[in-house]
This record gives sequence, structure tokens and C-alpha cells, in this order.
Amino acid sequence: MANTLYNQLELGVQVADKTQLIRRAVSPTEAASLLRGLMRHRYELSQEATQRKNKLIAICDEIFPEFTRICKDPCLPSALSFREHFPTPQQLAIAGMTELQKARVGRYPPDEKLVELQRLAAQSIGTNDVGRLRGLVIEQTQIIRELKVLQEHLDQLDNEIMQAVENSREGQILTSIPPIGPIQAAAIIASIGHIGNFESAARLKSYFGWAPTVAQSGSSLDSTTLTRAGTRTMKQMLFLIVANAIQKKDCEWAKLYERLVPVKCRWDERTRSYKGKLVVMGRLAGQITEMIYALLKKDAELLRKVPYGQEPPPPTLYDPEIHRAHRQGKYRTGKPDTRPRSIIQLPNHFDIP
Repeated sequence: MANTLYNQLELGVQVADKTQLIRRAVSPTEAASLLRGLMRHRYELSQEATQRKNKLIAICDEIFPEFTRICKDPCLPSALSFREHFPTPQQLAIAGMTELQKARVGRYPPDEKLVELQRLAAQSIGTNDVGRLRGLVIEQTQIIRELKVLQEHLDQLDNEIMQAVENSREGQILTSIPPIGPIQAAAIIASIGHIGNFESAARLKSYFGWAPTVAQSGSSLDSTTLTRAGTRTMKQMLFLIVANAIQKKDCEWAKLYERLVPVKCRWDERTRSYKGKLVVMGRLAGQITEMIYALLKKDAELLRKVPYGQEPPPPTLYDPEIHRAHRQGKYRTGKPDTRPRSIIQLPNHFDIP
């Protein structure tokens, strides 16, 4: 291993097998080191909270299956409050209207829905086994308390994460891009570590799992699919970012999506809609990744040139006007054109005598 490191890093020896290629790893930034632990813990708490919610849904289906006709989600705060105060449908059916109004969170459900809920409780087809019902009530009470503790811890983590994102240069850059929020920015920062670990935007797209893989045979085979490489969490996160971006009508990404769908997608006469929109979403995911790379790389180069002890200038944020100009082909950097000019000027037409 020592010889391999010395040959490649010091002597610059090339290798034929790319899997044995060694690259220098740049240490993660201070924000990335903090957010890695916070995001990992947040993911674990989210998984545990989801498990508790699934158990509560299963218990509700066994005790009071008609409950979801009034409260669509039996794990919302208002629904959990009713299930705590009235664990069984029998207790809910004999409760007074004043008690029901005190148990709800806010003003939902309204009074007419409470009357309907009591009627459903009186006619419920839930389990009538006394022993089984008692065991389910005890389990439901404990799981509700556990879920509340998990949600409280998640709220504390979200506050810490948002503060860390707001106080970091990477977070300010990422949150300036319209579809990216504080939690998405924290996931990107924690996953990247330092933008210096990626030589190009293509490497970052491959790491995110949104790099295209082209298969061609020269005659009959011509297909493009997403690479199987990359981290699964970042692939899912970037998909959610794109889905959120195309829903905002005043966003440049949404305008680009609406322009590309008729061009890249196939029109289905039966459903009267376009098919294959995931291709366009993959295109947007790639462009968003390229913008993330360009802004973070520019800021990293800026910080590298700042002398030690000097306050760095503010980071360059996303500008929708510049993005719109780029998209329309009207952007100019303002730099003089220093490209060499040919001495011989060709005619404008091909009718050369």
C-alpha cells in the first residue's frame, strides 16, 4: 500500500485499472463535520418515528377502523389527542361534546365531524375481545408517548441543523437556489464533505447517482439510462428537489421543465398526456447538480486565495436574473473577447468562384 501511494501521488505513475486509482481526499469543512453527525442521527430518529406510526396505524385498524373516515391520518396531533383521551370506541361514544372539544387540537375536527365520529364509534366493528383490547390500549398509550418524544427530538435536531446551515457559507449558497431548503442543503453538505474531493461536475453527478449511461452498438442499440452508482439517499433527495422545483411556477427550473416536456416526451393520445417525464427530471437533476458544483467550487477557490487571518468576502449566491439570461442565451460576462482572429475572412456564402 505504501508503494502504491508513493508511486501514484509522488511519482505520478499511471495505472491501467481505474479501480486502483488513488486520489487525495480533502478534509470536510467545519459545517460538513457537524452536519454529518446531525443528519445521521436525524435519519435514525425518522426511521424509528416511522416504525411507531406504522404500529399506531395497525392498532387503529384493529381497535377502531372507522376512525380514519374522520381523521385521514391517525398519527396527526389531533388524532393522537383523541386516541389518548378516548383509547376505545366505547369511551368515545359515551363522551360529552365538551370533552370532545377539549380533546381536539385547534379547531379540527369541527363539531359536525365530532358528532359523526361518535356515531361511528357506537357502530364500530373493532375487536370486542376484552383481553386483546386491554393489551392494545396499553401498547397504544406507550407508543404515542414514544412518538411524541421522538418528534420532540426531531424538532430540536431540525433547529440545530437550520442554524448550522444558516451560519455556513455552503448553506447560504445552497439555500439561495430556489428548490433547496435547509434540510436538503444539510444533506448535500454532509454528503459532499468538501467540494475539492470532486474534480468535475460529472463526478458529482455520478456520486449523486444522476449521471447518464449511454449504450450504443452503432446500428440498432441506442439507449440512455441512469448510472447504478451513487448514494441512494442523495439520489432520492435530488429527485425530491427536482419534484419541488417543477411545482413552483415562478421558478426557472419549472419554466425549463415546461419547455422540455413537449420536446423530449412522447404524446399519448389515449391519456392525452406526455409520457416519459422522468427523462426531463433527470435533465433538471443534472443541471441543478452542475449549478451546485459551480457555485461551491467558485467559493472554494475564493477562500483558497484569501490570506490567513483576513475576513473573506461574502459568497456568490444564486441569481435568478443570471440564470434566466443563461437559459435564454443572453448572458454576457463583460470580459473582452481575446480569442485570436483569422487574417483571412471567408465570404458569407458558399458560392466561391
